[in-house]
Amino acid sequence: MHCAFNRRRFITAAGAFLSLKGANAFSALNSVHSSDIKLGVASYSLRKLSRAQAIAAVKELKTPYLNIKEFHLLYKSTPQELADGRKEFEAAGLKIVGGGTISLKEDTDADIRKYFEYAKLSGMPLIVIAPTQQTMPRIERFVKEYNIKAAIHNHGPEDKFFPAPQDALKVVKSMDPRVGLCIDVGHTARTGVDVLQSIAEAGRRLLDMHLKDLRSLSDKDSQCRVGEGVMPVVAIFKQLKKMKYQGMVNLEYEIEAENPLPGMIQSFAYMRGVLDGLRG
Repeated sequence: MHCAFNRRRFITAAGAFLSLKGANAFSALNSVHSSDIKLGVASYSLRKLSRAQAIAAVKELKTPYLNIKEFHLLYKSTPQELADGRKEFEAAGLKIVGGGTISLKEDTDADIRKYFEYAKLSGMPLIVIAPTQQTMPRIERFVKEYNIKAAIHNHGPEDKFFPAPQDALKVVKSMDPRVGLCIDVGHTARTGVDVLQSIAEAGRRLLDMHLKDLRSLSDKDSQCRVGEGVMPVVAIFKQLKKMKYQGMVNLEYEIEAENPLPGMIQSFAYMRGVLDGLRG
């Protein structure tokens, strides 16, 4: 039933898009399919593109929301370079909603402070992190000091620290409310746990989300354009709406790295179509 609904919503969205002409096509589609769930872009999707090219690509997707990966704002940048880079994104009308994934596995104040300073200077209200259980108490201290949220990104069966959201939830459940999870639905599915249950269990600890689709929920290499796989996207958005989720849903498009924009455009059209359908 979900698959039939998914295809129907995508056909509707794609049809609406194709019927629009000129430079206003994406803007009109975005307006038609606006939603209380905010769709953004994880800039890892655009890792083969320069900063200027990435900015242009996000503008083509007609979303202002961007989670910046280091490819587009280097850790080694000077404070002035970070400020200038931030201005480039903001001048283009983009809103920096986070940064990462940032690996915070070194349990020292100097290392962790370096990345919080990076986030502060870059205008990031949240960082998506890949820490260890050992580093989390120290990270929590810096979350409080900088007032920057930190969301653990689970990385599936290959991740020896946080393969599934439940593994991260055990560590953060008693921490400051600004410490939580960034659920990657693809990696979550590959661990064998239920994606919808994982989202529900995370509750208010769900601070961010990376969305992707897979043709096989057990195969990392089966990623595809959103709507072409078996990820329960409709049910995911239903659950988020039920929870009154306030965070971002960022498309993390890891395939077609040399030319990701066509697939990302299709993925956004599908997601917007689904959200429009859920709004009745």
